[in-house]
Amino acid sequence: MTRVVAQGTFDLLHPGHVHYLEDAATYGDELHAIVARGSNVTHKAKPILSDRQRRDMVAALAAVDEAHLGHREDIFVPIETIDPDVIVLGFDQHHDEAAIEAALADRGIDCRVERASSREPRHDDELLSTGDIIDRVLERRG
Repeated sequence: MTRVVAQGTFDLLHPGHVHYLEDAATYGDELHAIVARGSNVTHKAKPILSDRQRRDMVAALAAVDEAHLGHREDIFVPIETIDPDVIVLGFDQHHDEAAIEAALADRGIDCRVERASSREPRHDDELLSTGDIIDRVLERRG
């Protein structure tokens, strides 16, 4: 069985998240999604939704076999626990594949790193990012 990990913040779930997780699931037989704790999000604004709510929403998606919250101090602890064969990064995530591969090798974790495909909007009004959703809410209700 091929075990796959996808990870992200997954704040305000949208079609881009669903596409990422469905695409990641095609890399193996079992998809584990790691949901970043809000306290660990430093590359963008903190999530709107709580850690548990985001994890529960991701767990409800058909493509996801199991959803986990990230570790509070060390992002690689869940990777060590899950022991994946493949880690699939989102097509626009800020992560550097070579740096992740080096960190995995340093920890003796043998898995490959892939990048998910992008998804274009399917209609004019479709929003594929949390930031765009927040902007729309502020524009219409702010």
